[in-house]
Parts: sequence; C-alpha cells; structure tokens
Amino acid sequence: MSTISTRKTVLIVPLDWGLGHATRDIPLIHELLNAGCKVVIAAEGKHASLLQQEFPDLTLLPLPGYRIQYAQKGWLFGWKIIQQIPKILNAIKYEQQWLQKVVEEHQIDAVISDNRFGLYHSKIPTVFISHQLLIKTPFGGITEKFLQSLNYRYIRRYSACWIPDYADANNLSGILAHPSVLPPNTTYLGCLSRFEDKSDVAQQYDLLVLISGPEPQRSNLEKMILDQIKALPISALIVSGKPGTPEKQQITPRVQQVNHMNAKDLNEAMLASKMVLSRSGYTTLMDLVKLNKKAILIPTPGQSEQEYLGKFLMKKGYFYNVPQHTFNLKDALEAAEKFAFKSFEHEQDMEQYKGVVRKFVEELKN
Repeated sequence: MSTISTRKTVLIVPLDWGLGHATRDIPLIHELLNAGCKVVIAAEGKHASLLQQEFPDLTLLPLPGYRIQYAQKGWLFGWKIIQQIPKILNAIKYEQQWLQKVVEEHQIDAVISDNRFGLYHSKIPTVFISHQLLIKTPFGGITEKFLQSLNYRYIRRYSACWIPDYADANNLSGILAHPSVLPPNTTYLGCLSRFEDKSDVAQQYDLLVLISGPEPQRSNLEKMILDQIKALPISALIVSGKPGTPEKQQITPRVQQVNHMNAKDLNEAMLASKMVLSRSGYTTLMDLVKLNKKAILIPTPGQSEQEYLGKFLMKKGYFYNVPQHTFNLKDALEAAEKFAFKSFEHEQDMEQYKGVVRKFVEELKN
C-alpha cells in the first residue's frame, strides 16, 4: 500500500487593505479544510491577528503587506495612492521572490491570492481573487482604463480569477466586477461571507455600528459616532475594528463599545440588531446581504470604490447611503426608517463558492 499522502497544501494570502480581504477569506479557508487540504496563511499585523484568532492551529507565515498610507482628507485619497505606486510595485516584486522560496520550503501545491499581485507561480496553480476588475478612481476614464490594463496584466499571470459576486444583473458590485471584457479563466463565486443566517435570534440592539477601514478615516468615523450617539435614546453596540485588543467599555447605560469581536460573536450581534451602520466595504456588503440586514452605509471618504458601491446599492434599494461629510446619526436613522429597503434575494445559492472550492481541490488531486 502506498504511504504517499494525497493531502494538498494551499497557501492563502489576503491583501492588507482594511480587514475585509482577511475576513472574506475565512469561509474559503474553512472549505479548503473541509475538503481535506492543509492550509498555510501569510499575513502581518491586524490581518495576521484576526486569522490567527480564527484558526489558531494553522501555520501563519509573516509576509509584509503593501502598507499603503492614506490621506487625512478624503479628496487627497486618490493622489496619495498614485504617489505610492512605486512602493506597491516594489512590494509585488518582493512577494514574487518570497513565494519562490516558500513554495519549496513548505511544499505548497497551490496559492490563493486575495488581490495581491505578485503571488503567481509557473509550476503550481495560482488563483487571484478580486471584485475590482475595473478599479474606480476620482479621476475617471483614462486613469481607470490604464489601471484596468495594469490589473489584467497581473491577473493573466495567474491560473484563474475568482470573483466574489454573481454573474447576472442581480449583483452587488455593478461595473466593478462586470466590465465588458473579463480576464481569462474567470469564475464567479457568488456571495462570500463567513456568517450564517438564523431565524431564532431576538433583537438586542437598535443599532450595530461596524467601524472599519484604513486610518485615519477609521478613527475619524469612530469619533463622529461616539460624539453623536450619547444623546440618542437607542440601544447600540459599537465594534471599533481593532483586532488584537479585546477591550470593552460602556459609553452610556445602553451603548457598549468593543474593540473587536470574533466571527461567531459578530454574527450573533448582526442578527440581534435592527439596523447596521458601516462602511460600504465590499466584504461587509456581502455579510449584510447574507444575513438580510438593513444598513446605513458611510463610504470611506475619497475611496472611489466605496463611494460607487454606496450609490449603486442605494439606487437598487438594498441599502441607505450617506456621505461622511454630511453625516448626522440622528438624521440618518430617521431617513433610514422611511427608506423602502429591498431584500437582496438571489436565485442562486448563497454558498455557491463551496462548489468552486471543491472543484479546485479535486483538480489539485488529479
């Protein structure tokens, strides 16, 4: 009898842009483990902390992120990113060299890169995950076409491209993941959320506030919420999006603030809330529709993708959207109460991604 193991080792690496790339990889990691794979994770900082908390038994390799710095003022966001393109290209070059060593040292059989551009390999299957095939910028047309061309140049170096959305008109990402021309070997994953819907959870909060995204805008929103919520007669839970620091404090008798919640507790908190207030980060949107929650969206100022998604999904009736510079919590809650929310109902399974992962693993074994 052969003693050679057929267990495949898959390296999964999230982009260090907010926490969304790390959290949306959680269901993929679970499915890879369910399919009998050994999973190795590469990350640093709060992304590493979050994934280590969710998967304490998995090997976690240190890998520097792109470490993008963000502008204090939203209108400078695009310029600040463009100025850092040389730094990003250097990081891509480094992670490509890093990958060649890691594949040999850890006997990696496949790589799943969540929007990191340098993790392709000539000898093993590599997957690029992105919902941004068209990259929105404050500058529009020519800039977006140039970035899309650059984006596709890297994506084509991968064996496959997985898109966390649905292929048809009933989708969450609009033009971002449905451009006129797709990269080769593209597969739509459907909704990619770590959460599970339940029908027996009693309402505990009038409002759940999920504060996330890059600094300094994360702190700017946190301060705004804390300043305004104290005067309101509501029960609320504020999750500050700071993993690795599990502190709690009582803001008022009916308002509690926590720095971070694990997936299970956050799942329960979302189900127990009448309304959610959050950024329009794409992973958060997928979590909201998976749990069929009403939400007020506040896009990160200057982040064109989030601004587009907020307007796009409000027009569809799925969420209420308000820009940060005009945001007032009392007014937003009153407006959301009158908003005619539509449920994001899709004829396809909310667990469509599981079939894609299973097929991927079967092909690795053959």
